[in-house]
Amino acid sequence: MTLTPEQRIELHGFNNLTKSLSFNMYDICYTKTKEEREAYINYIDEQYNADRLTHILSTVTDMIGAHILNVAKQDYVPQGSSVTILVSEGPVDEAPKDAFEESPGPLGNAVVANLDKSHITVHTYPEYHPADGISTFRADIDVSTCGEISPLKALNYLIHSFETDVMVIDYRVRGFTRDVNGHKLFIDHDINSIQNYIPDEVQEMYHMIDVNVYQENIFHTKCRLRQFDLDNYLFGHRKDSLTKDEEQEITKKLKTEMEEIFYGKNIIH
Repeated sequence: MTLTPEQRIELHGFNNLTKSLSFNMYDICYTKTKEEREAYINYIDEQYNADRLTHILSTVTDMIGAHILNVAKQDYVPQGSSVTILVSEGPVDEAPKDAFEESPGPLGNAVVANLDKSHITVHTYPEYHPADGISTFRADIDVSTCGEISPLKALNYLIHSFETDVMVIDYRVRGFTRDVNGHKLFIDHDINSIQNYIPDEVQEMYHMIDVNVYQENIFHTKCRLRQFDLDNYLFGHRKDSLTKDEEQEITKKLKTEMEEIFYGKNIIH
């Protein structure tokens, strides 16, 4: 069933469908020495500290038309940060026209939404392995909303807010709402892929795979960066300081790390 502002079903009460977006991003780096590893972790902790993450999530809150009720944030020792924002907005009479359109959301403009109770969270996980020199930074962001607009409208902004080599994105609509006749509605918008909410220029940068369960309103998209320039993955030095054998070995390690994260399994070459 296709719902538009002109073809809305009159609901019994308010729209209480829960729409959840889970966005996991991974930044991968090669750190040759212990000092480089420590410097990378310090860089990540500074780049994505709790204050900056709060700013990112506050912008997401504005984009989906919500109001911040409470902010809890924490920088952890030795590394990592977490931010949780509880947001809310009372119902509005008219749904915005773009609430029903499959399209990438904006980067900075506000998006009006019909929300009741929602929350947005982010947790970061910088880590490294001392044996192989690979350092990986992961950020997990969850946006859960009640109302007519999907949190996927904030996905474009989130993608541009992080340096991302691999992205894993999940979207699910849960619960149900009722029309005035008591008929249950388990989804209130058409969707066949999360990719419809990712701009063309971003899609061109990534290799993407969908795993969707349409009858359960579950959507899953994995993205891996297409282009590889070793200089973008070396922290503290450049590839012209490496021997040819070192360059090949490090390239193999980095690409294996990305493949294993993308496919979700260990790969034996």
